[in-house]
Amino acid sequence: MKITVKSTNLDVTPSLQTYIDSKMSTLERFVTKFNSEGAVTLHLEVGRTTKHHHKGNVFMAEANLSLPGKVLRAVDESDDIRKAIDLVKRKLHLELERFKEKAIDLRKRSR
Repeated sequence: MKITVKSTNLDVTPSLQTYIDSKMSTLERFVTKFNSEGAVTLHLEVGRTTKHHHKGNVFMAEANLSLPGKVLRAVDESDDIRKAIDLVKRKLHLELERFKEKAIDLRKRSR
């Protein structure tokens, strides 16, 4: 799985990059069936929603997981960039589970 990171109004430090890689690479075990073709990419955008606010949900993370024939998307905001990344990972994991269950149901229904 290829992971690309884009930052908006935020500098991605090496420690933040390793945090993103470690968190998002855990999703790779759910897409191994598609990854053999090299068609799975994860586009992650992290950043600040505004430059002038300092309190509240200032940081956002947005992830688009491109599978063959399907794009799964998750967006979340938080007061900490690492929390936002964790929340997006959790939402993306739920989307992957739903996608997998739908595929299994369609196969069972077709028999």
